[in-house]
Amino acid sequence: MEMEPPNRLVLSPEPGALELTEGNVESALHQLYYDPDMDHKNVAQKWLTQAQTSTQAWQFCWPLLGPDKLPEIQFFGASTLHTKISRHWADLPIDQHQTLRMQLLSHISHFSKGPKMVLTRLCVALASLALHTIPQAWPRAVSDMVLVFQPEKTGSGNQSGAGDVGGAGEMELNNHSHCLALLELLTVLPEELQSCRLPQGRRAQLREALAGEWTVVCPLLRQLLQKQEAPSQVKERCLRCLSSWVGLDIPLHGESEGLLQDCFAALSDPELFNTAVETIVCAISQPDCQRYTDALVNLMPLVLGLHDQLKAAARDGDMETSHGICRIAVALGETHSRTLLEQVQHWQGYLSLVNMILFCTSIPGHYPVSETTSSLTLTFWYTLQDDILSFEEDRRTVYLQVYRPVYLQLVDILLEKSHFPSEQDYISWSSDDKELFRIYRVDISDTLMYVYEILGAELLSNLYDRLGQLLMATEGPAAWQDIEALLFGFQSIAETIDVNYSDVIPGLIGLIPRISISNIQLADTVMYTIGSLAEWLADHPLMLGCVVPMVLQGLVKAELSVSSVSTLKRICRECRHDLAPYAPDIMTVSQDVLAKEIHKSSQCMWLMQGLGFLLSALPVEEILGRLTLLITPHIQTLDTLAHQEPSPTTKLSIIHILEKDHLGPIKHLIELVTSTTQSIFQQGPSEHPDIVESFMQLHAEALKREPGLYRSEHLDVKSLFYCGILALKFPETPTAKSACLFFAELVCHCVDIPPIGQVLHRDGKLLIQTILEAVGGQSPHCLTEHFSQVLFCLNRHCHTLLSQWLKEGLHVPGFPTAQISMEQKDTFNQQLLREQSNKRHVVEIVNEFSLLCRGLQGPTGHSADY
Repeated sequence: MEMEPPNRLVLSPEPGALELTEGNVESALHQLYYDPDMDHKNVAQKWLTQAQTSTQAWQFCWPLLGPDKLPEIQFFGASTLHTKISRHWADLPIDQHQTLRMQLLSHISHFSKGPKMVLTRLCVALASLALHTIPQAWPRAVSDMVLVFQPEKTGSGNQSGAGDVGGAGEMELNNHSHCLALLELLTVLPEELQSCRLPQGRRAQLREALAGEWTVVCPLLRQLLQKQEAPSQVKERCLRCLSSWVGLDIPLHGESEGLLQDCFAALSDPELFNTAVETIVCAISQPDCQRYTDALVNLMPLVLGLHDQLKAAARDGDMETSHGICRIAVALGETHSRTLLEQVQHWQGYLSLVNMILFCTSIPGHYPVSETTSSLTLTFWYTLQDDILSFEEDRRTVYLQVYRPVYLQLVDILLEKSHFPSEQDYISWSSDDKELFRIYRVDISDTLMYVYEILGAELLSNLYDRLGQLLMATEGPAAWQDIEALLFGFQSIAETIDVNYSDVIPGLIGLIPRISISNIQLADTVMYTIGSLAEWLADHPLMLGCVVPMVLQGLVKAELSVSSVSTLKRICRECRHDLAPYAPDIMTVSQDVLAKEIHKSSQCMWLMQGLGFLLSALPVEEILGRLTLLITPHIQTLDTLAHQEPSPTTKLSIIHILEKDHLGPIKHLIELVTSTTQSIFQQGPSEHPDIVESFMQLHAEALKREPGLYRSEHLDVKSLFYCGILALKFPETPTAKSACLFFAELVCHCVDIPPIGQVLHRDGKLLIQTILEAVGGQSPHCLTEHFSQVLFCLNRHCHTLLSQWLKEGLHVPGFPTAQISMEQKDTFNQQLLREQSNKRHVVEIVNEFSLLCRGLQGPTGHSADY
């Protein structure tokens, strides 16, 4: 049944200009939903919003819920009830509280068969009423709600005072619609507690009161889940109800433990599988569960019992099932890693769980095209190694002995998962899939870095031996993917770990020229691997002869532009004092590629920077000669352009030749400005938001145009980072916005600029904490999109670290605000970490989280854009 567009009602933005009657409200709703004119819609929306706050709303909402009304009108009536109860409770006389409760119970019974959206809003309204009256006026609210829907306990024993709410009154618990209505009511009650605005003391009082009612809810859920004839829809609602209640820190032992076992049994039902997974993950991801060590230990056999189902799913390519079981295993193993490690008598059980997660990491297929499970496990390996290394020496030694073999297997698996597909398959991938695979390899790179903390030099020796075997094999050339993966492993470690004392690097340098490069991906990785060893080469200049010719060969190929130019630049910077023998070849090839315009403008600038490093270490007389050869073609081109008519094309060309002549003075100027401004921060910058804003804008632009400036030892990146943190907290919107731009640019260089990477590794958690506090309500909501940009960049460039920081930050009770539940925080965490390619989706996810934190909802019950 569709709403017929009525004659347009001419509304004034002010409710007082039009009588607040049932008919006028209906007309306004018609105008909101069906009038094609956006101005008319906006007027109707504003009028209805203000109508909800009026005193008359207590009266006009009930007729809107009449059985003859359309669902959209009924929904507005139910939403108005919720608005009045939640925000204007004090307006209602105490002697009407009981009547309102009876009316709501009656309407919930009436709408038990639908429409669902109306039923849910009525349940939320009753939940809000309960929160106003628990425990003084309605001490056994949950018990009474259950009794109302059980006819054998109604009549004289009905404590709710709702009377014969079902008309005939014969509501048996197995009545499908009434049962669903009860479960909906029980589900929204804890959710309403998490989302409503309450003083902290009152919230704690209500949490304790509701937790006390768990003894009523738990047996009911168990009864329904165990009843074979119960419809799947009822069982699914039971699972969602449990997810809602676990946020109240209900105890995990006793009957609750049995209920969780019932959830595991529900995994065997395909219709319930996904909901059961969400419920189990939600329950065992609660940090408070660590109080119930025995229950956690008892869960391990249940999780391990899913291993055969997991193997079958992996074998059959059932991504949904393997994904769900992996989430359960990781939730238990990662959230409670240290607790379970401490249960020495159960070490074999936890080792089996670790091996199950290892299997998840190794699931066949190429991420993200034919499998999406392995990525879920990567942060677990960081957590496990971090917990192992945090124990005292004796226990750490024992755990290392047990888990080193696991980490050695993990290395093989990670290298296999980092393999590129065949060139034919890779060409067929979408650009989004290629980007997700690139990010996935970055996460693997981070994981290998953590693996090094466990295996140490043995890891490098392992990689070197395998590479040597591939390159020295006599039975035929190895697959290029195998060679690329091993080099990728070396590069991952060398980028962040000091390998100067490794005894395998000389052998690696000797092996690199033996690689037959027949593929762009392999060639790129060869270049990046050489670049990651630039500091080692500076200490071992005799090995430069092995790699410089390879880099120059890559320099002449446009498809290797980024990797070859960045590698040459790193070598020229780190090894400048030992490059004299190679300077002629480097200059000749560089001049040739510049003349032929093989590289894009940005790569040409990198190359000129590298050549500047190279020339700076040569004798003065030689510098001038080579500089003349290098600069003369550009001066000639500039002269030609100067005699042409001005145009956008000539402007770009001129800028391209001139964006570096004054780089040195600019560098010194930025260092001076930074030093001076930082002194203002030390004295207290709150009185100078304009200076702070300009300071952040300066560094955002400098990072974008000349990130190499931040390698300077005269530029204190750590101090700059903390200035940015202070700027994020400014109440002035332009200042905080400019700080977001600064951090978005800073994060993009966490890999190629070591000082930036170091400060992010050390203090990135503080950045996340500050952003969460800001989006949680400490900054204007209009800034949410800009904070989202920083989170998006962190997710793309520091995914593993971001995952760890979010986990640590969001698991703090009441952070970033008491308005949001642990379940909602977990949902936000999962959604954010999954979205690494669509910036718009990240903005939507963060915006929704921000609204939840602020307790904001629109007049029709949906999140509003403020």
